[in-house]
Formats: sequence, structure tokens, C-alpha cells
Amino acid sequence: MTVLRFNILGSPNIGVFSLATDKFAIFPVGLTQRKIERIKNVLKVEVVCLDLAESKLIGVLAEANSNGIILPFYVSDEEVDFLKKNLGINVERIESKKTAFGNLVLANDQGALVSPILSKKEVKKIEDVLGVEVFQGSLAGYPYVGSVAVATNKGILAHPNISEDESKFLTEIFKAPVNIGTVNGGIPFVGSGITINSYGALVGSLTTGPELMAISTIL
Repeated sequence: MTVLRFNILGSPNIGVFSLATDKFAIFPVGLTQRKIERIKNVLKVEVVCLDLAESKLIGVLAEANSNGIILPFYVSDEEVDFLKKNLGINVERIESKKTAFGNLVLANDQGALVSPILSKKEVKKIEDVLGVEVFQGSLAGYPYVGSVAVATNKGILAHPNISEDESKFLTEIFKAPVNIGTVNGGIPFVGSGITINSYGALVGSLTTGPELMAISTIL
């Protein structure tokens, strides 16, 4: 499996600009064809490029697995139709004042963990769209579970301060082993600097050798 240091739009915080599953990856408009080909070579999936509601923060606003993608309520009909046509999955907007679903939801194809600040109605909609059982909880004292950890079908990389009980809980939810680590030279909010699926990982360009080793354990 390949792990590649990468920048998006000149930033090492690549996780805020993109997302990946084992079926597809979404990146913002503006990448060169050479960069898109490098992404395809690492993640081994189709790459779709678009902005969401004129924002390039794909990884902050959206969360997905191989079954579906959840989006903020203000994403346009045209963008929803584009994703449905190109991805062939469930594409749904969540009617909520909370809109940073990439930070509030952590998902793979086995399960999902969502922030405790989401309502039961919102949780049920997420469960329907992603097609997996959904649990609510915090990690390392933070409600932003999607920024505190990243999950693939092979493993989870989480904030170094998660507890042993939280680690066990993650394994139960996602049916995969858990490791802890950082990205981009010590940033514990790993979701900000990693775009990953079961086939490979793109990591922020400031990521160190020891950090790469920890990331490689979940591939």
C-alpha cells in the first residue's frame, strides 16, 4: 500500500479539502491533471472534482462511505445531481444548523461514530444514508470525532489521547484495529492531514517518518 506526502492548494492540511472511500474520492476543483493522476495511483479509485456550495472544504463539510455521502443542507441541487450521476450512491443533505459533517461523523463500511451534538433525527438520517449502524460519542474529550480520527475498512488512526475504553469502542464499531498517531509534525487532529482508504493514503507534506510508520499500520 502506498503512503504519499501531498499538498492540496498549497496546504498540508489535505484532509479538510478532500475525502476518500473504497469506491471513490472527492477533491476540490483546481487540481492539475498530474495531481489527479497521482491521487488515483495511490487511492486506486475514481476521483471526482467539485466544490460544495462554492467551498473547497470537502473534507470538513461532507462525510461518506461506499454506500452514501451526507452533505450540509445548503449544497445545491446541481451538486447533489452531479454526485448521484458520477458516484451512483446515496447522496443526501441533512437539514441541520450543524454543517461540518466531515468533523462530526467518522465512518467506514462497517459502522459510524457521530458527535453527541447531533440530534436523534439527524443520527437516523445519517444511518439511513450510510447504510450502517451509527453510534454517538466523543473521542479524547472532543465531540468532533471526524477530526480526531480517520477510519478505513482496515483500521483506525486516532488522537494520541484516546482512552483504552474508547479504543475498544472504536474496534467494536468499525470492526478494525486501532492505532494512535499524529500528522504534519505533531498535529493530533489526524483528520485534518490525511485522506485515506483501504488501498492507500495521502498525508500532509509536513508528516514525519515516525508518523508515516503509524499511518501505514492501518493500511
